[in-house]
Amino acid sequence: MSYKSSLTILYENPFWIGLYERFDDDKYEVCKITFGAEPKDYEVYNFLLKNWHMLRFSPPVKTDRTIERKINPKRMQREINSQLENKGIGTKAQQALKLQHEQNKIERKTQSREQREAQKERQFALRQKKKKAKHRGR
Repeated sequence: MSYKSSLTILYENPFWIGLYERFDDDKYEVCKITFGAEPKDYEVYNFLLKNWHMLRFSPPVKTDRTIERKINPKRMQREINSQLENKGIGTKAQQALKLQHEQNKIERKTQSREQREAQKERQFALRQKKKKAKHRGR
């Protein structure tokens, strides 16, 4: 089993956001963290330490398994520089975030439906109670 994660901080008008991506063998998950002003390194680190348990990752998405191999240091430096230049959300991250958004939407709908039904039941019970009290002459 190989675990790999990366955190990318970028500016998405009007806020700074962080994309935290996790790769676990053939699964990919992403979490979008919204910051206000541009965060400093120590602020990001403290945020992750304090709020790690509250991060909501997208549902796992299947990915192709990549084989890790030793990379030449110069090549690695070039890849790092190209990642720093390439600013924006990758399509895989966008898909995972969209999936998470849809799931949250479905959760909200079911919760609001349950609350509506519970409210209707309470009102019905109250009407029945009033009707019985009226019938008894109280």
